[in-house]
Amino acid sequence: MMSGIHERVRSLTVTLWTLIVPPTTWAAHFLFSYLWAAVRCAKLGSFATEPGLFWGGTAVAVAVILAAGWMAWVQSRTPGSHPPHEEGTEVDRLRFLAYSTLLLAGLSLIGVAFTAMPVLFITDCR
Repeated sequence: MMSGIHERVRSLTVTLWTLIVPPTTWAAHFLFSYLWAAVRCAKLGSFATEPGLFWGGTAVAVAVILAAGWMAWVQSRTPGSHPPHEEGTEVDRLRFLAYSTLLLAGLSLIGVAFTAMPVLFITDCR
């Protein structure tokens, strides 16, 4: 079962569009977080009471980033020459974009975690 998923993911094409999925998800989560906090502070004066919607949005963002990172990790393992991937071949371009996507997914995951931390540590809006 797992090798079938790996082969299916490996057959997908990594493009610049897949490269921007992790940072775009991070940016969307950032916007969602600040809008959620602003609405909660305006209506309740505290944003850490019942943050279920926030944690749901964070879980969705983490899931999307992890999925993009896993796809990139599988595609970066495409058989071919060793790094650096500086040749003009299709495989080297695929592996370069996949590795770049993997790095951006890691950075975006850290960004989402740091965006979510204030809900854990700060309880009021002052």
